[in-house]
Amino acid sequence: MLAHMFKDRGVWGNKQDHRGAFLIDRSPEYFEPILNYLRHGQLIVNDGINLLGVLEEARFFGIDSLIEQLEVAIKNSQPPEDHSPISRKEFVRFLLATPTKSELRCQGLNFSGADLSRLDLRYINFKMANLSRCNLAHANLCCANLERADLSGSVLDCANLQGVKMLCSNAEGASLKQCNFEDPSGLKANLEGANLKGVDMEGSQMTGINLRVATLKNAKLKNCNLRGATLAGTDLENCDLSGCDLQEANLRGSNVKGAIFEEMLTPLHMSQSVR
Repeated sequence: MLAHMFKDRGVWGNKQDHRGAFLIDRSPEYFEPILNYLRHGQLIVNDGINLLGVLEEARFFGIDSLIEQLEVAIKNSQPPEDHSPISRKEFVRFLLATPTKSELRCQGLNFSGADLSRLDLRYINFKMANLSRCNLAHANLCCANLERADLSGSVLDCANLQGVKMLCSNAEGASLKQCNFEDPSGLKANLEGANLKGVDMEGSQMTGINLRVATLKNAKLKNCNLRGATLAGTDLENCDLSGCDLQEANLRGSNVKGAIFEEMLTPLHMSQSVR
């Protein structure tokens, strides 16, 4: 070890006094485990000594075998990653600390089971976030990004979903009753490719909504306003569309096997469903 230290003085920055003695300025607290390792070959670190400090000393003295042991010990001592869901209290704290004009980035976060009802969640990036079984009733999700988010089993009743982006999201079994997807400015909600199996969207305002190639099998869309909606290639098997307004809606290539079209507000023309 000493030969290695004095071999290249430029690299180690060793200093000598007028008598030729070398100054080795190292921490005795971190050097003690290294000294004991050189004596008996065992790594023993007392409580209260930072392993990172011992690792730096091992690197300084170039003891490769000890460096490997310390790196493994440091990795094993790290606490496991916390993937527990974010609570309403924690999230409200984030919201209050964020300026109104700043976009809050929540991509990939876990909100499973959280109560986020009646909160202002406009423009927030929830892309790929876990929002399963969340309570989002009466929440304002205007222009929020929910692309590929997990909303399965969640409650979004009476939520504001104007201009929302829900491409390829999973909302299977969710409740979206009396939701508003209709933006007066003309910005259309995009649910293209979304999994909406078994959802309850009764009474929702969905003018111009994009549901292209989405899956709405066994969904309940009674009394929904679907004027000008894009339903091309959508799976509407066993979907309840009774009382809906489908004027100018695009149903080309959609699967309407077993779908219920009773008490329609406007006639459904063949041109809407034929390729």
